[in-house]
Amino acid sequence: MVDTPSQGTSADPLSPGRADTVAAEAAFGLLGQLDKAWRALDCAAVEHFTTWAENVLGGRACEAARKDRPASPPGRPPSSDSSPPDLGEYSAPEFFLPAEDDWFAAIATKPSPAYFVFVREDDDWRLAAGPIPLVDEVPSLASDVTPAPETAVKARLVPQRHVTYLTDPAGVSGVRFPSGDPVRDLFSSTTKKQADVKLVPGPTRALALADGAMLVFHALEIDASDYAVLATRITPGNKLSTVAIRQTSVG
Repeated sequence: MVDTPSQGTSADPLSPGRADTVAAEAAFGLLGQLDKAWRALDCAAVEHFTTWAENVLGGRACEAARKDRPASPPGRPPSSDSSPPDLGEYSAPEFFLPAEDDWFAAIATKPSPAYFVFVREDDDWRLAAGPIPLVDEVPSLASDVTPAPETAVKARLVPQRHVTYLTDPAGVSGVRFPSGDPVRDLFSSTTKKQADVKLVPGPTRALALADGAMLVFHALEIDASDYAVLATRITPGNKLSTVAIRQTSVG
């Protein structure tokens, strides 16, 4: 069984409080422990180290793997032609620390760029989303990565706009994505089989970008067995594009 950390103390970088670079580095280091938990199929440890989307995915995928059913732990989607890195291989992170004290985002630059979101829950930092591999250029963040109040409203609507788009085969909703965007491929599959698309519940987490746009992290459940975890860019003009996405099936 993989050891899980006890509640932090004031001298512990994993202890409660607003994330700074030291705390973020320590939280990012938990990926190695989570990777060991996956290798050992220690589902209790997987649950301990995760929350939000990764807790839903991790719990179901770990139990499926223990029962020898097809499953896809983070970093190893079964349908991928490539071989993504294991969690413990991600390194050289850059951290984005919003004003809120309960979460932060990171982008691992090696061995391949991917976003991660960490959330403080029950006095511990846990992996909420990631890896989310980049499919576009890394957007430049604003000096203050917390979105302005007037733009945060648009960010909160991004997840629901995805649900609307993916369940609108006639395209009458007005939600659009640019040519070549992977969400358009997802649209083709969900509308063809009339899939049930839902939000993975949770607060909207967004970072302000240098051009006035925002980067929103969110997750979708498709037919109770497939999931998409995304980082979506929304412009001041309300246009959407996918910056990073991971699609996972838990069987």
